[in-house]
Amino acid sequence: MELRHLEYFVAVAEERHFTRAAQRLMVSQSGLSASVRALERELGARLFVRSTRRVELTGAGHALLVEASRALASVRAGREAVAAVQGLLRGTLSVGTEQCVAGVHVPGLLARFRSEHPEVEIRLRQAGSASLVDDVADGRLDLAFVAVSGAVPEGVRLVPLASEPMVLLCHPDHPLAGAELAEWAELGGEVFVDFHEDWGARGLTDEAFAAARIERRVALEVNDVHSLIDLVGHGLGIAVVPHPIARKEQAAALRTIPLAGAEDHLWEVSAAVPEDQRTGPAARELLSYLTPAGARTPAPDVPRRPSSRAVADRTRDRPGFGAAPGFRAAPATPG
Repeated sequence: MELRHLEYFVAVAEERHFTRAAQRLMVSQSGLSASVRALERELGARLFVRSTRRVELTGAGHALLVEASRALASVRAGREAVAAVQGLLRGTLSVGTEQCVAGVHVPGLLARFRSEHPEVEIRLRQAGSASLVDDVADGRLDLAFVAVSGAVPEGVRLVPLASEPMVLLCHPDHPLAGAELAEWAELGGEVFVDFHEDWGARGLTDEAFAAARIERRVALEVNDVHSLIDLVGHGLGIAVVPHPIARKEQAAALRTIPLAGAEDHLWEVSAAVPEDQRTGPAARELLSYLTPAGARTPAPDVPRRPSSRAVADRTRDRPGFGAAPGFRAAPATPG
């Protein structure tokens, strides 16, 4: 089984299209198709179901994609490790991030990395935390900045960066706008604006309502922070969001209300990385730039105590990544 065949297969699987995959790899479509057919013959199974518009993975294709992605990631990590021993840092650094994470200013972090390591190609993908941690587990990403509310896949560890309380965001004319504190029970009959289900904040909010045994209705589902703020600003619903989102300039005209017991449902931002032996040199270098968790203080207008969630259990095996001398990652400005 040739690495080239696996690379071509993964490109088609990700693009769901032979022409786009060939363009991405800068090879002829006929050569790519021939490689995929050769791989199918070798494995004795069809990997794709082809149609006129797109390509779908078969069951065998899905099974191969996980292992092929990991194999290619291991090969890439091996090449980069050899370069690192020679005093070089080169190759590709694939980073993922959920929108508006706290504790790290992603553009500034990547800009510093590029200036210090110009031989490394940086790739960035923005998505929900659930899909990002899966990409780290499967080797499609070297590192991702996420806010995971549940368990992470096997082979992924979390390096904590920051934690923030969840708050209620509503229109100034909403009946709850003048409250000093909102109880979860008061929110059961409300119409909600919220993020898609793979966002960390959405999972955390769903867990909080389930714990309180309160049903809620998410009528307006969005995939970016600015749309959520705009919909709440037009009085179309209320939202439970991480406090950094409520502090955005675009949300200045809205009302931010602390939630009772919010300290039990903290929005925790982490860097998701593969287990130690699979973390490449470029990802380790990027991690070394980060400020350790706990260096930031809570917002004074939202009282809270340390998280009661078992962050330590998830991360006790992490290495001690400290801040690089003279550098402190700028607090995230949600964007």
